[in-house]
Amino acid sequence: MVDCGILAALMTAANTGGVVLPHSIAHLTATRTCRFETEPPLVIEHRESLAFMLHEAAELEHLIMCQYLFAAFSVKRSTDEGVTAEQLAAIGRWRRTVRTVAKQEMLHLALVQNLLVALGWAPHFERPSLPAPAHHFPPGVQFALMPFGERALRHFLFLERPEGISIDDAEGFEAVARAQPYSAHSEEGEIVPHPQAFSTVGHLYRAILQGFERLVEKHGESRVFVGPPDAQASPEAFRWPQLVPVVDLASARAACETIVEQGEGASGEWRDAHFGRFHDIYDDLLEMRERDPDFAPSRPALAGAVRPGAGDLSLPMIGDHTTSHVADLFNVTYEVLLQTLARFFVHEGDMAEDRRVLARVAVGLMSDALDPLGELLTRLPFGPERPEATAGPTFELFFDSGYLFPHRDAAWTLLEERLREAAEFARRIEQQRGTPLAKVAEALEGHAEQMKATSNT
Repeated sequence: MVDCGILAALMTAANTGGVVLPHSIAHLTATRTCRFETEPPLVIEHRESLAFMLHEAAELEHLIMCQYLFAAFSVKRSTDEGVTAEQLAAIGRWRRTVRTVAKQEMLHLALVQNLLVALGWAPHFERPSLPAPAHHFPPGVQFALMPFGERALRHFLFLERPEGISIDDAEGFEAVARAQPYSAHSEEGEIVPHPQAFSTVGHLYRAILQGFERLVEKHGESRVFVGPPDAQASPEAFRWPQLVPVVDLASARAACETIVEQGEGASGEWRDAHFGRFHDIYDDLLEMRERDPDFAPSRPALAGAVRPGAGDLSLPMIGDHTTSHVADLFNVTYEVLLQTLARFFVHEGDMAEDRRVLARVAVGLMSDALDPLGELLTRLPFGPERPEATAGPTFELFFDSGYLFPHRDAAWTLLEERLREAAEFARRIEQQRGTPLAKVAEALEGHAEQMKATSNT
């Protein structure tokens, strides 16, 4: 049990000069109702239920990562955008922190895939398609693409809050009526998996770990961890020391603990966790706004859909023709990234070098295609109906059935083909609209060449 006063005192001390700003997290914690309740236990008795909850975890990590990337893409990059040199330096620090946290969410997504594969399941890269709201999580767990700022940070703090701490979400994130009803817990002895209401990321992963422990007690480790270790992500492939292959209960525990510790902090040590990092940025931002009320750290990026059918007819539609094409290019490239990752985890017929190429292509697509495209979109006009707004990456998905190409020769052919189509599309946008996309096109073609060279070996 954590004491509200102690937490408020810790957060107060973290503020410059010991001053609690009127809207800081310390102030919110000290002045609002702050409940430290024991979360209701989730019951996981069989492999199906555990896989179901891991699917929930994979979608959760995936959506959180997209939110952080959108915010990072939206920040201003130059004093020409109406900020001072001092403000720009602070924005740069904040952007680097948000990017670091987003990369750790990528790590968490990979660890969940390892847990699924260890359990004998396929990887899970499906998720609700953004930018429409996701309605199948518990009512208090919501996602939205927002530009960097006070509202976004309040929402991030809410999502990353340590288990048992109740703070308000950002304005506009009240529980939606369309959210599917979640049972408070599962009855013992049930065989059919179904949603159970988790309150925080820590609550979910502690339940997952307890599920692994219960299955090991029931069946033994050798019967629980039946998936092949070489079908999992490793530090050698993606350069994350914490990316442990899951082969037994100890490594499953290490994977879950890494996710919880990086997000909310272990045993109340939240300062270096995501919660603590966002808390520091939030208070820094408020302090700078105290000195300059007009300070705006981000571009007016608006999350909109490229065309109808994104799952929510109330979404604004990108009205600028060039911008919608760049958004399509971003989404196609993101789709290929997911297909590449799915192939990495299910690699029947691939050799060790093939998997190294898949890992290199996945990392490369993020750094030399998605990064420049995401940042470019937040500088492009949204359209004539919203002349004050810029666009942003929409993270729309085109399929509900997954991103797995299961057959080796076909997989490599299809990945190469789609990369070349994306490169050609990028060149066509540049030729017709003058949008600078030559480097992105070259990068996409380079990855296609890697696929071609590997598929011919």
